[in-house]
Amino acid sequence: MANYVDARGLACPQPVIATKKALDSIDDGTVTVIVDNAIAKENVLKLAASSHCEVRVEEKSGLFTLQIVKGSGSNQAEPLVAVEASATVYLITKNTLGHGNDELGGVLIKSLLFTLVEKQPYPKTVMFINSGVLLTTQGSPVLEHLQKLEQAGVQLLSCGTCLEYYQLKDKLAVGGVTNMYTILDEMSANKAITL
Repeated sequence: MANYVDARGLACPQPVIATKKALDSIDDGTVTVIVDNAIAKENVLKLAASSHCEVRVEEKSGLFTLQIVKGSGSNQAEPLVAVEASATVYLITKNTLGHGNDELGGVLIKSLLFTLVEKQPYPKTVMFINSGVLLTTQGSPVLEHLQKLEQAGVQLLSCGTCLEYYQLKDKLAVGGVTNMYTILDEMSANKAITL
């Protein structure tokens, strides 16, 4: 039995939530999802991958149709379980650290990210929301530190809605795009530190 999710025009994270509900409602079968932007497509793809589903994507006239196959119809193998060095996630909410002088806050955020590169174990994930997404885009003064973290296996995720708000979705220089559903999921499943 196939399910259909029309997520056109829905704000993040609604396409992911609607898709998750449709997937949760079936044991085996196909869920067809239609979205109208690349960020929603990427977020639904990540959900499907984390749910061990096979996905086929078709793009036509700016619309993305995702056929997500769950259960016995899927050829997706269960992922290997990796031992993680740390279950800590960081949520960076702005492009400076602390309250007060922004110039000092800029120095402090650089210092924090440099220290994360040097300190082990590495965090599992670093997520960026609000003006924190300015740190993951072209021209950021901390790109070198973030690239080193990513090379070390740290997952870097920037809020898609925030990138759109700051008109930076095409300027993401490191990491991937995420949504509020995934952010809350990461924070509730791990030791979360909000900065």
